[in-house]
Amino acid sequence: MIRSFSFGGGVQSMAVLVMASRAQVNYDVFLFCNVGDDSENPATLKYFSNVALPFAQAHNIKLIELKRIKRTMEVETVYGRIMANNRSICIPARMSNGAPGRRSCTVDFKIRVVAKWLKQHGATKLDKAITGLGISLDEFQRARTDSGIEWETLEYPLLTLRMTRQDCINTISNAGLPVPPKSSCYFCPFHSTTEWIRIRRDTPDLFQKSIEIEKWINKKRHDFNLGYGDELRLHPSLKPLEIAVGDQAMFDAFEICESGYCMV
Repeated sequence: MIRSFSFGGGVQSMAVLVMASRAQVNYDVFLFCNVGDDSENPATLKYFSNVALPFAQAHNIKLIELKRIKRTMEVETVYGRIMANNRSICIPARMSNGAPGRRSCTVDFKIRVVAKWLKQHGATKLDKAITGLGISLDEFQRARTDSGIEWETLEYPLLTLRMTRQDCINTISNAGLPVPPKSSCYFCPFHSTTEWIRIRRDTPDLFQKSIEIEKWINKKRHDFNLGYGDELRLHPSLKPLEIAVGDQAMFDAFEICESGYCMV
Protein backbone atom coordinates (compact mmCIF):
# COMPACT_ATOMS: atom_id res chain seq x y z
CA MET A 1 0.00 0.00 0.00
CA ILE A 2 1.31 3.41 -1.01
CA ARG A 3 0.98 6.10 1.63
CA SER A 4 1.20 9.53 0.00
CA PHE A 5 0.57 13.06 1.17
CA SER A 6 -0.68 15.82 -1.11
CA PHE A 7 1.77 18.64 -0.37
CA GLY A 8 0.18 21.99 -1.19
CA GLY A 9 3.16 24.09 -0.14
CA GLY A 10 1.33 26.01 2.57
CA VAL A 11 1.24 26.02 6.36
CA GLN A 12 -0.64 22.77 6.95
CA SER A 13 1.37 20.76 4.44
CA MET A 14 4.68 22.04 5.75
CA ALA A 15 3.68 21.15 9.30
CA VAL A 16 2.97 17.57 8.21
CA LEU A 17 6.37 17.44 6.49
CA VAL A 18 8.02 18.57 9.72
CA MET A 19 6.09 15.93 11.66
CA ALA A 20 7.20 13.30 9.15
CA SER A 21 10.81 14.22 9.90
CA ARG A 22 10.06 13.40 13.54
CA ALA A 23 8.24 10.15 12.72
CA GLN A 24 5.00 11.60 14.09
CA VAL A 25 3.24 10.75 10.83
CA ASN A 26 4.09 8.10 8.28
CA TYR A 27 4.07 8.72 4.53
CA ASP A 28 6.14 7.11 1.79
CA VAL A 29 6.08 10.16 -0.43
CA PHE A 30 4.94 13.79 -0.47
CA LEU A 31 3.52 14.91 -3.83
CA PHE A 32 3.58 18.59 -4.79
CA CYS A 33 1.35 19.37 -7.78
CA ASN A 34 2.73 22.49 -9.41
CA VAL A 35 -0.23 23.79 -11.42
CA GLY A 36 2.07 26.12 -13.35
CA ASP A 37 4.99 28.47 -12.81
CA ASP A 38 2.68 31.05 -14.42
CA SER A 39 -0.20 30.15 -12.10
CA GLU A 40 1.06 29.34 -8.61
CA ASN A 41 1.78 31.98 -6.03
CA PRO A 42 5.48 32.74 -6.82
CA ALA A 43 6.20 32.89 -3.10
CA THR A 44 4.96 29.29 -2.76
CA LEU A 45 7.25 28.10 -5.54
CA LYS A 46 10.17 29.92 -3.93
CA TYR A 47 9.39 28.38 -0.54
CA PHE A 48 9.13 24.92 -2.08
CA SER A 49 12.53 25.23 -3.77
CA ASN A 50 14.42 27.05 -1.02
CA VAL A 51 12.90 25.61 2.16
CA ALA A 52 10.63 22.57 1.75
CA LEU A 53 12.72 20.60 -0.72
CA PRO A 54 16.06 21.06 1.09
CA PHE A 55 14.35 20.18 4.39
CA ALA A 56 12.89 16.99 2.90
CA GLN A 57 16.23 16.00 1.39
CA ALA A 58 18.04 16.62 4.68
CA HIS A 59 15.63 14.24 6.43
CA ASN A 60 15.52 11.60 3.68
CA ILE A 61 11.88 12.31 2.90
CA LYS A 62 10.73 11.83 -0.68
CA LEU A 63 9.16 15.08 -1.91
CA ILE A 64 8.28 15.02 -5.60
CA GLU A 65 7.08 17.84 -7.85
CA LEU A 66 4.38 16.82 -10.33
CA LYS A 67 2.90 18.69 -13.29
CA ARG A 68 0.00 18.02 -15.62
CA ILE A 69 1.25 16.50 -18.87
CA LYS A 70 -1.01 16.52 -21.93
CA ARG A 71 -1.17 13.67 -24.45
CA THR A 72 1.19 15.71 -26.63
CA MET A 73 3.68 15.45 -23.74
CA GLU A 74 3.49 19.21 -23.22
CA VAL A 75 3.10 20.67 -19.75
CA GLU A 76 -0.30 22.31 -19.29
CA THR A 77 -0.89 25.02 -16.69
CA VAL A 78 -4.05 26.49 -15.20
CA TYR A 79 -3.17 29.93 -16.59
CA GLY A 80 -2.48 28.42 -20.00
CA ARG A 81 -5.86 26.72 -20.10
CA ILE A 82 -7.67 29.88 -19.01
CA MET A 83 -5.96 32.02 -21.64
CA ALA A 84 -6.48 29.53 -24.48
CA ASN A 85 -8.97 30.63 -27.12
CA ASN A 86 -11.60 28.04 -26.26
CA ARG A 87 -14.72 27.65 -24.10
CA SER A 88 -12.89 26.61 -20.94
CA ILE A 89 -13.07 29.02 -17.99
CA CYS A 90 -11.39 26.41 -15.77
CA ILE A 91 -11.53 28.32 -12.47
CA PRO A 92 -14.62 28.81 -10.23
CA ALA A 93 -15.20 32.46 -11.05
CA ARG A 94 -18.28 33.81 -9.31
CA MET A 95 -21.55 34.22 -11.15
CA SER A 96 -23.93 37.14 -10.69
CA ASN A 97 -25.68 35.35 -7.81
CA GLY A 98 -22.37 34.95 -5.97
CA ALA A 99 -22.08 31.21 -6.48
CA PRO A 100 -18.79 29.87 -7.81
CA GLY A 101 -19.00 28.52 -11.34
CA ARG A 102 -17.99 25.08 -12.53
CA ARG A 103 -14.31 24.35 -12.24
CA SER A 104 -11.80 21.84 -13.44
CA CYS A 105 -8.63 23.42 -12.06
CA THR A 106 -8.33 21.38 -8.85
CA VAL A 107 -9.66 18.18 -10.40
CA ASP A 108 -7.48 18.23 -13.52
CA PHE A 109 -4.32 19.80 -12.15
CA LYS A 110 -4.15 18.25 -8.68
CA ILE A 111 -6.56 15.39 -7.97
CA ARG A 112 -6.07 13.59 -11.30
CA VAL A 113 -2.33 14.30 -11.38
CA VAL A 114 -1.91 12.65 -7.96
CA ALA A 115 -4.21 9.78 -8.94
CA LYS A 116 -2.26 9.16 -12.14
CA TRP A 117 1.04 9.03 -10.23
CA LEU A 118 -0.40 6.61 -7.68
CA LYS A 119 -1.71 4.29 -10.38
CA GLN A 120 1.62 4.38 -12.20
CA HIS A 121 3.27 3.32 -8.96
CA GLY A 122 1.08 0.36 -8.22
CA ALA A 123 -2.17 1.54 -6.65
CA THR A 124 -5.19 -0.60 -7.63
CA LYS A 125 -8.81 -1.14 -6.60
CA LEU A 126 -7.69 -4.08 -4.50
CA ASP A 127 -4.61 -2.35 -3.10
CA LYS A 128 -5.68 1.24 -2.68
CA ALA A 129 -3.23 4.04 -2.01
CA ILE A 130 -3.79 6.39 0.90
CA THR A 131 -3.49 10.11 0.29
CA GLY A 132 -3.24 12.47 3.23
CA LEU A 133 -4.66 15.97 2.92
CA GLY A 134 -3.63 18.93 5.06
CA ILE A 135 -6.96 20.11 6.42
CA SER A 136 -6.61 21.44 9.96
CA LEU A 137 -9.19 21.33 12.74
CA ASP A 138 -10.46 24.87 12.13
CA GLU A 139 -11.40 23.87 8.56
CA PHE A 140 -12.80 20.41 9.29
CA GLN A 141 -15.87 21.12 7.14
CA ARG A 142 -13.66 20.90 4.04
CA ALA A 143 -12.91 17.21 4.66
CA ARG A 144 -14.73 14.64 2.55
CA THR A 145 -14.83 10.87 2.77
CA ASP A 146 -14.86 9.86 -0.90
CA SER A 147 -11.82 10.59 -3.04
CA GLY A 148 -13.72 9.94 -6.25
CA ILE A 149 -10.81 7.72 -7.33
CA GLU A 150 -11.35 3.96 -7.10
CA TRP A 151 -7.72 3.24 -6.21
CA GLU A 152 -7.30 6.01 -3.61
CA THR A 153 -8.49 6.55 -0.03
CA LEU A 154 -8.24 9.87 1.79
CA GLU A 155 -7.09 10.57 5.32
CA TYR A 156 -6.59 13.72 7.39
CA PRO A 157 -3.65 13.54 9.81
CA LEU A 158 -4.18 17.03 11.23
CA LEU A 159 -7.79 16.22 12.10
CA THR A 160 -6.69 12.96 13.73
CA LEU A 161 -4.16 14.88 15.80
CA ARG A 162 -6.68 17.69 16.43
CA MET A 163 -4.27 20.35 15.15
CA THR A 164 -5.34 23.85 14.21
CA ARG A 165 -3.64 26.13 11.71
CA GLN A 166 -1.95 27.91 14.61
CA ASP A 167 -0.64 24.56 15.85
CA CYS A 168 0.82 24.04 12.39
CA ILE A 169 2.49 27.45 12.46
CA ASN A 170 3.97 26.63 15.88
CA THR A 171 5.26 23.29 14.58
CA ILE A 172 7.04 24.96 11.68
CA SER A 173 8.49 27.77 13.80
CA ASN A 174 9.70 25.34 16.46
CA ALA A 175 11.62 23.51 13.74
CA GLY A 176 13.48 26.74 13.01
CA LEU A 177 11.83 27.20 9.63
CA PRO A 178 10.08 30.25 8.15
CA VAL A 179 6.31 30.02 7.93
CA PRO A 180 5.21 29.53 4.31
CA PRO A 181 2.82 31.90 2.54
CA LYS A 182 -0.71 30.84 1.66
CA SER A 183 -0.63 28.46 -1.26
CA SER A 184 -2.98 28.90 -4.21
CA CYS A 185 -3.08 30.32 -7.69
CA TYR A 186 -2.60 34.08 -7.41
CA PHE A 187 -5.88 34.61 -9.33
CA CYS A 188 -8.01 32.14 -7.36
CA PRO A 189 -11.65 33.29 -6.94
CA PHE A 190 -11.68 31.77 -3.45
CA HIS A 191 -9.29 34.43 -2.14
CA SER A 192 -10.66 36.37 0.80
CA THR A 193 -10.90 40.15 0.61
CA THR A 194 -7.82 40.28 2.83
CA GLU A 195 -5.81 38.19 0.40
CA TRP A 196 -6.81 40.31 -2.59
CA ILE A 197 -5.71 43.44 -0.73
CA ARG A 198 -2.40 41.76 0.06
CA ILE A 199 -1.88 40.75 -3.57
CA ARG A 200 -2.55 44.29 -4.78
CA ARG A 201 -0.24 45.76 -2.14
CA ASP A 202 2.66 43.31 -2.33
CA THR A 203 2.56 42.02 -5.92
CA PRO A 204 0.90 44.65 -8.12
CA ASP A 205 2.08 42.86 -11.25
CA LEU A 206 0.12 39.74 -10.29
CA PHE A 207 -2.89 41.87 -9.37
CA GLN A 208 -2.79 43.44 -12.83
CA LYS A 209 -2.56 40.00 -14.44
CA SER A 210 -5.58 38.94 -12.40
CA ILE A 211 -7.52 41.92 -13.77
CA GLU A 212 -6.55 40.84 -17.28
CA ILE A 213 -7.64 37.27 -16.57
CA GLU A 214 -11.04 38.46 -15.34
CA LYS A 215 -11.52 40.54 -18.49
CA TRP A 216 -10.44 37.64 -20.71
CA ILE A 217 -12.79 35.06 -19.21
CA ASN A 218 -15.68 37.47 -19.68
CA LYS A 219 -14.64 38.03 -23.29
CA LYS A 220 -14.65 34.26 -23.80
CA ARG A 221 -18.02 34.06 -22.09
CA HIS A 222 -19.37 36.56 -24.62
CA ASP A 223 -17.59 35.15 -27.67
CA PHE A 224 -18.72 31.58 -27.02
CA ASN A 225 -22.22 32.55 -25.86
CA LEU A 226 -21.73 31.12 -22.39
CA GLY A 227 -24.28 32.06 -19.72
CA TYR A 228 -26.97 34.69 -20.03
CA GLY A 229 -25.02 37.87 -20.47
CA ASP A 230 -23.91 38.22 -16.85
CA GLU A 231 -20.23 38.65 -16.10
CA LEU A 232 -17.99 36.48 -13.95
CA ARG A 233 -15.96 37.95 -11.10
CA LEU A 234 -12.89 36.91 -9.14
CA HIS A 235 -13.75 39.00 -6.06
CA PRO A 236 -16.48 37.99 -3.56
CA SER A 237 -18.06 41.46 -3.83
CA LEU A 238 -18.97 40.61 -7.46
CA LYS A 239 -17.38 43.85 -8.61
CA PRO A 240 -14.52 44.13 -11.13
CA LEU A 241 -11.20 43.60 -9.38
CA GLU A 242 -9.87 47.07 -10.12
CA ILE A 243 -12.94 48.53 -8.38
CA ALA A 244 -13.42 45.92 -5.64
CA VAL A 245 -9.92 45.99 -4.16
CA GLY A 246 -8.96 49.28 -2.61
CA ASP A 247 -7.76 50.34 0.80
CA GLN A 248 -10.28 48.36 2.81
CA ALA A 249 -9.45 47.12 6.27
CA MET A 250 -7.73 43.75 6.24
CA PHE A 251 -9.10 40.85 8.26
CA ASP A 252 -8.37 37.16 8.34
CA ALA A 253 -10.85 34.83 6.71
CA PHE A 254 -10.71 31.25 5.53
CA GLU A 255 -11.22 30.43 1.89
CA ILE A 256 -14.08 28.11 1.01
CA CYS A 257 -12.54 25.70 -1.51
CA GLU A 258 -13.71 22.30 -0.31
CA SER A 259 -11.39 20.02 -2.27
CA GLY A 260 -8.71 19.81 0.41
CA TYR A 261 -5.97 19.93 -2.23
CA CYS A 262 -5.63 23.72 -2.39
CA MET A 263 -4.66 26.41 0.09
CA VAL A 264 -2.89 24.07 2.51
